Amino acid sequence: MSVGSTKTAPIRGSIEVTSIDPTQARIQDSLSSSQPFLSKPRALQFWAGAMVVLPVFLQASWAHFAPLSACFFTFVILVAGIAIAKLGKARWFEFGSLLVGVSGSWLGGCLFWGWLRSHPLLHIPVEALVLPIAIAALGTKWRLGAAFYISCLLGTAITDLMIVLTGVMDQWPIVVNASLDLAPKILHESALKLINLQTTLLLSTAAIVISFIAYQMKQRANIDFEIGKSWIVASAALTTTLWVDGLFLLTALFQPSLSGLI
Repeated sequence: MSVGSTKTAPIRGSIEVTSIDPTQARIQDSLSSSQPFLSKPRALQFWAGAMVVLPVFLQASWAHFAPLSACFFTFVILVAGIAIAKLGKARWFEFGSLLVGVSGSWLGGCLFWGWLRSHPLLHIPVEALVLPIAIAALGTKWRLGAAFYISCLLGTAITDLMIVLTGVMDQWPIVVNASLDLAPKILHESALKLINLQTTLLLSTAAIVISFIAYQMKQRANIDFEIGKSWIVASAALTTTLWVDGLFLLTALFQPSLSGLI
């Protein structure tokens, strides 16, 4: 009898364990599925970077040849972002917020590249069209999109400043107004002017400054992760701007027709 009871106890125990395991698994799956889509820093960095790269190589050409449809696409991005944020609830809200921030950058870019591309001094003022709204949104739940927009604007401002300091700003209107046959050659010649010691030191300094600012943004993310998500997005957007600028320079040197400026 004692032997039989000894065998029954572990069997009953094993039945209890196997009955609990599926429940625990379902709870874990439920918790996992309820987490925000952009809850991890790497996901934030990836999508913020992707949202910088896409407009750079698509928007300028689209806005140049079909400015009205490019501008109209702003509302597609905006409505999609709001819909995802509202319908997706907590899980998808931050992704929707990011799209709303992208719509602000997209609108400014379309207005400039569509109708004002020959006036480089108007670049930043036009890109900053929705800056007041973005600043106000930093204090709301839409701060992720606002941080993306402001960081992209900062990266654009630094890029334009370098264009001025390196002395190639005067070539900008010439390149964008040239015919498709001549524009690549002019852009290539403009890029060649940047290959000298003084300009290299200047561009390297700018790259170091941008990298430092982006690093400080990432460090701020460790203070409060909820607000820190916005810092991660801003850091990723600014860092991606640096890489895109470097890629643009290489493209202008070796394959100017693919630069996106023409």
